[in-house]
Amino acid sequence: MALERKDVEHVAHLARLALSDEELTRFHKQLDNILGYVEKLNQADTTGVEPLVHAAGAGNVMRDDEVRPSLDRGKALAEAPDSDGWHFRVPRIIETGGGH
Repeated sequence: MALERKDVEHVAHLARLALSDEELTRFHKQLDNILGYVEKLNQADTTGVEPLVHAAGAGNVMRDDEVRPSLDRGKALAEAPDSDGWHFRVPRIIETGGGH
C-alpha cells in the first residue's frame, strides 16, 4: 500500500502543521520510505520470539527508598526572606479577576 500525498496532507492537518509544497514532498518521500521499511520488518519470521517491552531488557533501575537525614525545617526557613515559621511565604503572582 503506497502512501499518497493526500495522506501526508491529512496527517499534517491533524497535527495542525502548515507545510509548504516542498515540505509536503519531502515528508511524503520520508514517510513512504519509513512505511516501506516497516513492511520489510513485518515480513521477518518472528516465530518463537517473545515480545519485549524494551530491547535492552532493562529492569528496575531505581534505587530502594531509604530514610536519610534531610535539611532541618528551621534552618531552611531561617534562610528564607519571609516565612510563617512553618512554610515559605512568597509574593502572589496570580491576578484575580477577568485579566488574561
